Amino acid sequence: MSKNLVIVESPAKAKTIEGYLGKDFKVASSYGHVRDLPKGDKAIDIQNRFKPTYEVTPDKKEVIKQLKSLVKNAETVYLASDDDREGEAISWHLKEVLKLKDENTKRIVFREITKNAITKAIENPRTIDYDLVNAQQARRILDRLVGFELSPILWKKIKAGLSAGRVQSVAVRLIVEREREVEKFKSKSAYRITAIFDVEGKSLAAELPKKFDSQEEAEDFLKKCIGAEFNIQNLEKKPGKKTPAAPFTTSTLQQEASRKLSFSVAQTMSVAQKLYEAGKITYMRTDSTNLSEDAMAAAKDEITSAYGSEYHKSRKYSTKSEGAQEAHEAIRPTDFSKHDTSGDRNEQRLYELIWKRAIASQMADAELEKTNVTIGISTLPQTLTATGEVIKFEGFLKVYLESTDEEPEDDESTEKGLLPPLKIGQVLDLVEMRGRETFSRPAPRYTEASLVKKLEEMGIGRPSTYAPTISTIQKRNYVIKESREGTERKYTEMKISKGTFKKENKTEIAGADKNKLFPTNIAMVVNDFLVEHFPNVIDFTFTARVEKEFDDIAQGGQNWEDMIQNFYGAFHTRVEETANVARADVNSARELGVDPKTGKKVIVRLGKFGPLAQIGEQEDEEKQFASLKRGQFIENITLEDALELFKLPRDVGQFEDKKIVAAIGRFGPYLRHDSKFVSLGKEHDPLSISEEEAIELIKAKRKADAEKHIKTFEENEEIQILNGRWGPYIKFGKNNFKIPKDKEAAELTYAETIEIIENQPEKKKGRFTKKK
Repeated sequence: MSKNLVIVESPAKAKTIEGYLGKDFKVASSYGHVRDLPKGDKAIDIQNRFKPTYEVTPDKKEVIKQLKSLVKNAETVYLASDDDREGEAISWHLKEVLKLKDENTKRIVFREITKNAITKAIENPRTIDYDLVNAQQARRILDRLVGFELSPILWKKIKAGLSAGRVQSVAVRLIVEREREVEKFKSKSAYRITAIFDVEGKSLAAELPKKFDSQEEAEDFLKKCIGAEFNIQNLEKKPGKKTPAAPFTTSTLQQEASRKLSFSVAQTMSVAQKLYEAGKITYMRTDSTNLSEDAMAAAKDEITSAYGSEYHKSRKYSTKSEGAQEAHEAIRPTDFSKHDTSGDRNEQRLYELIWKRAIASQMADAELEKTNVTIGISTLPQTLTATGEVIKFEGFLKVYLESTDEEPEDDESTEKGLLPPLKIGQVLDLVEMRGRETFSRPAPRYTEASLVKKLEEMGIGRPSTYAPTISTIQKRNYVIKESREGTERKYTEMKISKGTFKKENKTEIAGADKNKLFPTNIAMVVNDFLVEHFPNVIDFTFTARVEKEFDDIAQGGQNWEDMIQNFYGAFHTRVEETANVARADVNSARELGVDPKTGKKVIVRLGKFGPLAQIGEQEDEEKQFASLKRGQFIENITLEDALELFKLPRDVGQFEDKKIVAAIGRFGPYLRHDSKFVSLGKEHDPLSISEEEAIELIKAKRKADAEKHIKTFEENEEIQILNGRWGPYIKFGKNNFKIPKDKEAAELTYAETIEIIENQPEKKKGRFTKKK
């Protein structure tokens, strides 16, 4: 039996570490947190300085039993959970649950899973840092108090099943306010002048620095340029440089993986976790941009051998985040000489991104030469400008260039490239000059990554909270992440070429959004209620200040009970006052006008299954309902748009002598035929879909259903064997069960199927009775 027991959070990490330690060490996993606050109002004793009661979570009882058995036979127990507040709390909970004694319990920490790091940690143990534990405990208790007291208020005043949270509600507020900015934004048009010149067979692109406010001004300018002579008035060359970005923090990794790899925030953290546990990268939850001396030396060796010494430049970065506390090192490879990693494609892509960013941070600046060209017009006082950029020395650009989230204010798009040979006084041959109508744009809706960036800038949340916050607001249906098609927009374009003027009216698609975060109607109603009645809870500066207080607790500068008391007193009073607010005062209903057919009022409001339009008063027995479409909001839908919804359900036609009906339901638009339903995708509108298109969709659904079904049993028709995305599986009621790899799905007997279900006890199985 091993003399030393090392306890880590994950089995993957345990496996990696065990490979570095000798036979005297046994490495086991706690599988994350082992204790938490129980549900209900008994978890926190508010009258007794917020004393928490913890219990072992049901799924960890067997884990604790196994760990207790290992502890009995160990001389020394090393608690090796992650080196941050959550990790410190896990170590403390393990010490308490396993009843570990101080004299044979040691806390070890490391930021990378390498033999050197693990050996150093074993040689330099410490005790549990109770300031870090208290900071985590304060966050957990405060968030439970907010959720536990706010959620019932939302249930009573707005809708059952709602929830609120200290950070999640602030994130929702940002998205709601951005959506309203977009909705209220009035786009302004202006005219941008661009020109293409021919310089000895090469093109030179130029533009007028100032836009014209009106079509008349732009047209007048263009016409005055017909027959004009264009020449180079000035050439100005300036040296420039680009500097590499700092190595990744949690936030910047999430942002760049979103831009370059199209990863969601949760996916980035999941893949990074695998890389960390396999010993490939340093710890992925950090707000530090610092690299250790050893890492800088290793990066120097790699850069010098791969590119030459002139490409290396040692750099130290300081962390900008004021509240940085889990701040040891940036995210980097543990071994710079390894350019790739074993693992799936996503692990390889993320590793490569981390490697390039860390290496580039220790490389020389890119040296550039920027050229600004001024072009005179013989018939006008205005001048055109052209810019070019030449890379004199690649430096870090040989490896990596950071992407950005920035979107232009209008449709203009200019690229700096290589200019043809030019000299002052040179006459240019105009190929064409255009005056195009452009439109200003509102601030862009948030992506997951840009929301993380905003939260970090505001000091709200920490590296460990970004991904769960963004996942939570989507799971709770406050926010939807999706792409939406734009709308058609007309614009005017004028052109002069070969001495002639031409004007055209054209169309374009504007306002398209890809993978953006949109608020739901319920988000808007809940947000407005919280802003009015609980301004402190979702006030940006207040929420950031609470984060700062957690930092103070972690550094031993504040008592956690006092901090919670300071918050809770005023908060609880507000909860009690809000209990007296009438539900009608919170009602989101809006009266839009009168239905011309019936003469009854048309209102929009929140219903049990989402936002709806209603014709008739509540007491009207013949009132009609129609669900709002995705993207329609109670606060700004028009009477005309609402009346369109009542054209549904709509008879589309007939198929097999049965009616086809198009409608919108809780889960979006659908077709109903022969008591069966077919969902309509974005490409089909229930108001306009044709009979022919509907029949094709019904046939396609039947084909897909036939291919999905493998087998049912006469003994119990509720049990089905189906084909799924990940292969065959057993479905019983609402639960799904894996089929062992050594079993052939189509050949399973009823008895074998029940045995598979019975051997997966975590599923709710019900009764296996034969239907009569």
